[in-house]
Amino acid sequence: MPEAEAMSALPYALSVLKEVFGYSSFRGLQGEVIGHVAAGGDCLVLMPTGAGKSLCYQIPALLRPGTGIVVSPLIALMQDQVSALRLAGVRAAFLNSTLGYEEAAAVERGMLAGDYDLLYVAPERLMTPRFLALLESLQRGGGIALFAIDEAHCVSQWGHDFRPEYIQLSALHERFAAVPRIALTATADQVTREEIMRRLNLGDARMFVSSFDRPNIRYTITEKATPRAQLLAFLRAGHQGDAGIVYCLSRKKVEETAAWLREEGYKALAYHAGMDTGQRAQNQERFLREEAVVMVATIAFGMGIDKPDVRFVAHLDLPKSIEGYYQETGRAGRDGEPADAWMAYGLADLVNLRRMIEQSDADEQYKRVQSSKLDALLGLCENTGCRRVRLLDYFGEASEPCGNCDTCLEPPVSFDGTVAAQKALSCVIRTGQRFGAAHVIDVLRGKTTDKVTQWGHASLSTFGIGADEDESAWRAVFRQLVAQGLLSVDHDSFGALKPTEASRAVLKGEQQVNFRRATEKKTRRERSPSRSWSGAGSGSGSGAVELDAAAHALWEQLRAWRAAMAKESSVPAYVVFHDATLAEIARLRPQSDQELGQIAGVGARKLERYGPALLALLRG
Repeated sequence: MPEAEAMSALPYALSVLKEVFGYSSFRGLQGEVIGHVAAGGDCLVLMPTGAGKSLCYQIPALLRPGTGIVVSPLIALMQDQVSALRLAGVRAAFLNSTLGYEEAAAVERGMLAGDYDLLYVAPERLMTPRFLALLESLQRGGGIALFAIDEAHCVSQWGHDFRPEYIQLSALHERFAAVPRIALTATADQVTREEIMRRLNLGDARMFVSSFDRPNIRYTITEKATPRAQLLAFLRAGHQGDAGIVYCLSRKKVEETAAWLREEGYKALAYHAGMDTGQRAQNQERFLREEAVVMVATIAFGMGIDKPDVRFVAHLDLPKSIEGYYQETGRAGRDGEPADAWMAYGLADLVNLRRMIEQSDADEQYKRVQSSKLDALLGLCENTGCRRVRLLDYFGEASEPCGNCDTCLEPPVSFDGTVAAQKALSCVIRTGQRFGAAHVIDVLRGKTTDKVTQWGHASLSTFGIGADEDESAWRAVFRQLVAQGLLSVDHDSFGALKPTEASRAVLKGEQQVNFRRATEKKTRRERSPSRSWSGAGSGSGSGAVELDAAAHALWEQLRAWRAAMAKESSVPAYVVFHDATLAEIARLRPQSDQELGQIAGVGARKLERYGPALLALLRG
């Protein structure tokens, strides 16, 4: 595709950006992507959450003749995006399982009549013979502007969000070869990118890769000791009254953690795949529409949640991969404001995940891939350098130490742990390689428990040789021995620890072992008296906005007004205006339609709909 065609589309794209969405300039690669797709090119787009991926297909769909078809597996995201588009004056609709027969039929008739600029469709509906036939009728009539395949990493069979129906989407190119396709994701390493290109039959499509960095997110990973107490300290240190997500590995733990947080005074809700469908949907709606809700969830929750003011994401259990960790933590701080990604992990997490991999019904290749992904995540957890450097390196991006993660703010202490490693490995061997870490630690520390007595381990030469260190220090030693491949976990023997071949050199004194010392991380974030805002997540940043006390009071009034408007329209508050837009209104106090229309995030239709009420409030 000639570059000139893409460039020629940009002036029109900028006009749409300003007129419809209320922003005056594109952010990062948005302009290049939009020009490429508007001119008919295929592409794969990798942008972090909150970088404005949706504009990369919404604007080309408005520029090209016909209807843009958006493939999305996420009912909540479809509904929110369609609501936001309609408020902006865009003709949009969705087709998913929430619609009854008559409603769905009406949308299909509207599609064939050319009533929509954008139509969001679930992949399982899109690929039915009946709907493909409807698309062929649409192509012969008003035309298909483009196919946008959102959450494209779902096509990866090695990934954390694999959806079998995504594999079928390669048929779109076979049946509609002239229609441009744009695949989008926030999470894909090099292997996953290649798999997306291959499985979606994207051929020589152009690949746009933005920086994966989310500089507003502070990463903290801490050793698990008393996880509930640690989580509570984290929340009370800087997130009272904030919206956030707490991830747990099991459904039972989700329910128990949500109930406990409610006892501690938090507005906590549960979300997992085993819940009643209606209750799950109700909890999700409350999280989207209410203030200060903490959602405790399995990974079933979150993909496509477009809530910009999530101030923290906490993990009480280790995720399965860096991709999963990155995507889950990326749900924090979509508005560009400071946010926290906090995680507590321990040896039991590693043991559980390795057992899940080894006992799964998957083939050996899949197990090897999943094990290597888990090893990469462990490397991030045990890393003594900058978390962000290690995280971005996984996605092939070079960076410098960030100054905004726990290891930058409080550099960990490394020490020669060879003697400790030798003691631990020797004790594993002396106890018969039949026990998990808890029992071996009791023997090392000289604790005469019933189990130690039962097995006669108080008479071993290793009994009490580690009494000079506490339990948490030994837990850290065993976790790092497993992470470094010096101990393995035998799941056929109920999680027994066994020395690996690599441990021989350590036991013989031929190899030094370095450990990081276990420390409890501080969790308080320094906050300035005035609130700063750094731009809207769905379009182009508006620049930092500093609020003094008077402006902040007005901002709170504007938020109350927005809540009323959102309730009236049955949409989440951020669909009306993002916090950053309200903050800029509070700071500048526009007094006319023209001044209000210059605020980032105030498009023509929203100015027409909300302008009179906003100006009355500002003048009052």
